[in-house]
Amino acid sequence: MTYIVTEACVDCKYTDCAGVCPVEAFHELPDRLYINAETCIDCDACVPECPVEAIFAEAAVPEEFQEWIALNIDEAPNYPVISLKKEALMGPTCKGPAQT
Repeated sequence: MTYIVTEACVDCKYTDCAGVCPVEAFHELPDRLYINAETCIDCDACVPECPVEAIFAEAAVPEEFQEWIALNIDEAPNYPVISLKKEALMGPTCKGPAQT
């Protein structure tokens, strides 16, 4: 099993999760993060760090976000690893942590 970043991260790219990941499983795109399923050790450290609640255990991904499982698995390795917390991206569709 792995953890999955879902749609709530798009344009609301907080990197607190990447900063606590002990195995550098997060990969950064311009507007979101993905988790590399082959690197993730299922430690759960990232989940409470996500202020927009975008991260789920693979087995618990809500039905409306099921396509995000394949996106993370297939696409994460194509982007650079991120292991440090950076300033948050709050793009045009970001509702922020208080409104999600």
